[in-house]
Parts: sequence; C-alpha cells; structure tokens
Amino acid sequence: MTGRRAHASTCPPHRFRYTVPVAGTSREKTPRLGCRFYRTDAGSEPVRDWLKSLPTEVRKDIGSDIQQVQWRWPVGKPLVDGFGGGLFEVRTSCDSDIYRVLFCLDGSTMVLLHGFKKKSQRTPMSDLDLARKRQRTLEEDS
Repeated sequence: MTGRRAHASTCPPHRFRYTVPVAGTSREKTPRLGCRFYRTDAGSEPVRDWLKSLPTEVRKDIGSDIQQVQWRWPVGKPLVDGFGGGLFEVRTSCDSDIYRVLFCLDGSTMVLLHGFKKKSQRTPMSDLDLARKRQRTLEEDS
C-alpha cells in the first residue's frame, strides 16, 4: 500500500510514504532494521531531544524517512549516504532546509547517533566527529 502525505507543506511531495517492501513473493510484516536512540552515560538521548525541538512537520518527515530506511534497508542515495566505517546518514529536506540524522548499525538495529540541520554544502567535521565518538562508545560497550 502506498500513499502520499496528506498534510499541506512545502516539503517534497514526491516521496511515497507508508510502503511495505516486497522481498521475493511474500510481503514482509516487520521492518528489516530495528531503530533506537543513542543513550549517553547520563541517560539522555540527544537525537530524541533534538527531534522534539523541531517543528512537527519536520519531525514527521524525518521520522518517515527513518521508517523508510528501516523497511527498505539497504538504501542508497538520495535517502541514505555513507561516510565509511559503518557510519551513515538519513537525508531529509523540508521547506528548503536540509536535515541529517547520522546512524550506525548494531546488528540489525539502526542506532541514531546525532541529528542536525545542515547549513553548508559539506557536513561539518564537528558533527561527524561527534557521531564517530558516539559510535566508538557504542562499539566499546558491546
């Protein structure tokens, strides 16, 4: 089942939402990847906090894009890009703004490491460094 978003927004309407992928001849009933937020030692979840600070429409679009990655993994551009070393980004555009959620895989689970609004063509090194630091912490704890 596919459908377009019903809300009025200047976010790209070309993306189909709420699709269930077909693998082989039977429909999958669960996503290919689980999803969880990175949690600091203090118990905070930085990506969840960042998402809560965004406007509702932007949150919906980012959430929908993350859901697409969960159901359709592996996914390439334009929705997902990789930085090497197991670090990836979900790429969302809404109202002429660009948002990124950096994630890694822990088995068959996406771990959302860092989120930010992109302000330049290149991803800032500070954002990449922070995501890689969180990724290393996650790998050390495993």
